[in-house]
Amino acid sequence: MVGMSVESLTDSSQFRVTLFVGPQPVEEKPFTHSTVFNVKKRSWKGGVQVAVELTQAQIDGISFAIGFPQWLRQALETISADVRPSYHDRAQELFVQALSWCKLDLLLQSGINQENQCLAADTFVTELNGVATRKRDFMTSHVAAELDLLPNDATS
Repeated sequence: MVGMSVESLTDSSQFRVTLFVGPQPVEEKPFTHSTVFNVKKRSWKGGVQVAVELTQAQIDGISFAIGFPQWLRQALETISADVRPSYHDRAQELFVQALSWCKLDLLLQSGINQENQCLAADTFVTELNGVATRKRDFMTSHVAAELDLLPNDATS
């Protein structure tokens, strides 16, 4: 996996963040997805896990607002029609990962305690909408890199 770099979002000298798992459905919370990250601050002896939750409505709203469906349609035009559906499905997962990374960055900027935690879907809602618009290129670049799409295949 081409790792998402926290450098693209926040001060990388403070944190080492890696994707652990996700997105995956959250039990007992219909239409909610969770992506779990390992977070290690340089001053900590150990890291923590942060589960970032997003509702499907949040994902769909931000996706539409930044034009992700149009970008993806154009990016996948050069992909063979028989494998395009699998690329499309994987791109959706990668988009949720990138969006979750943006939400995690909001937590890192506001301060994080050294304990495993869940960043609930109803946290940083307004802030995430603003950040997602500014981080559109980060999110589409992540999807393009993970799917091995050439830059010309994934124009903005």
